[in-house]
Amino acid sequence: MDKPGITSTRGTPAAVEPDSPPSPAAIGNVISLPTPQPPARPLGPANLSPDELVAAGKAMRDKVSRAQHSVWKAPKDRIDPVKLLRKSDPERLPELVPIRYGRMLVSPFTFYRGSAAVMAADLAKTPATGIRVQACGDCHLMNFGGFATPERNVIFDINDFDETLPGPWEWDVKRLAASFVLAARSLGLPTTTAQEAAAASTRSYRKRLRKYATMPPLQSWYERVTAEDIIGTMSKARQALARKRIEKATQQTGSELDFPKLADVTGGKSRISDTPPLIFHPEAARVPEFQGIIEKVFAAYQESLPNDRRSLLRQYRIVDAAIKVVGIGSVGRRCWIALLMSSGNHPIFLQFKEAVASVLEPYAGKSEFPHHGQRVVEGQRLMQPASDIFLGWVNGPTGVQFYVRQLRDAKIKPLVETFDVEMLLAYAKACGWALARAHSKGMDTSMIAGYLGGSDEFDDAIGKFAVSYANQAERDYAALKAAVRKGKIKVFQETV
Repeated sequence: MDKPGITSTRGTPAAVEPDSPPSPAAIGNVISLPTPQPPARPLGPANLSPDELVAAGKAMRDKVSRAQHSVWKAPKDRIDPVKLLRKSDPERLPELVPIRYGRMLVSPFTFYRGSAAVMAADLAKTPATGIRVQACGDCHLMNFGGFATPERNVIFDINDFDETLPGPWEWDVKRLAASFVLAARSLGLPTTTAQEAAAASTRSYRKRLRKYATMPPLQSWYERVTAEDIIGTMSKARQALARKRIEKATQQTGSELDFPKLADVTGGKSRISDTPPLIFHPEAARVPEFQGIIEKVFAAYQESLPNDRRSLLRQYRIVDAAIKVVGIGSVGRRCWIALLMSSGNHPIFLQFKEAVASVLEPYAGKSEFPHHGQRVVEGQRLMQPASDIFLGWVNGPTGVQFYVRQLRDAKIKPLVETFDVEMLLAYAKACGWALARAHSKGMDTSMIAGYLGGSDEFDDAIGKFAVSYANQAERDYAALKAAVRKGKIKVFQETV
């Protein structure tokens, strides 16, 4: 559902022609779904016993010691981080790029959240065992949280998969750990606490993964981290507050809560409200042909869904769509929200988010799926214990690839700015737990378990790495600030 009249081939600047929307005939030739492709290789070995895999993993320490993971030192040929960030600018909507940099400039932590491409290039030069999992690809602490399953239970898990791709398991662990150091520093906590939080997330990952490695594959597949699991790790005083927040989030569906915030009714018609520059209808959305365009995209998207989901969505009609700025790293990518209404005027908001190659691709290899929307959906389904029932993918009118999901569905974000030391450490353990579960769902992790072992050696190494890499992220943040001061990058900073 990219902007009609935008040519948005990757690496090519967008050319806006708002007065020339594609014809219905042209749209019909472009909106399509590729034939789903199965993975070309299994993610884990099946010809060795668990004991043999554990032994093989343990033997890997001779080639890549666990202590080696503690080191981060920028190589002499390290690419300029600002140049790497700007490399994707021509692919984004130009009027939104300054918002992206404005959000990254808030703090080193927000910079880190928006610079997954920079860390992917750096991680590719760090020690790794060569064992691959379905990786998140952008595994920082803000990409975890609570959300409702299709059965309306609240679980805690990873909730962002834009960069998912098979890759080294260590990369997710290291990105998560470094995010805790930067978050701790943003809270004014000392480096010792920051390193402790990084090590805590890793220790939790190690212990939980070793447990999952002993489970039968089907049991591991069905494992999930529930809200009650997380609440059980908190003090009694915090438990009451957590339950109250979860209850509030699950009282209504996300769309029912969002409708008065995102839409209004004018002349008997429901329409998404413009609140520029963060939500707006581009000029191309104001032409008479636009309704027909979004109806065709909506119909094409449904072809990626199972029959039962299609039957459900036939009870809704798409009535409007607008661009919505989301996240930090995603700002400038084409992201539409679509308003659907049932015959009884019950709303659903869907998000159509542009999907491009994962930042891991240059270092971990190309995706086995020809459609990056499908890459995101398949990766999410493989890593999550339960996923959005409306996950799907589609090509927009000009060929831009999208994945689709509900805009929000009882999502509970971490309020990191309110964390004290106790809560930060508890949250670190929760994220490590969820990551171990995600890595274990799609493969036998016995070899990783054997490599990690029962000691704290790997945890301590990652804690040290996280501090060193957080220092690197702060230097990169300073480089971005310098580029802005010199006028090389335009910035739009939002008022709170």
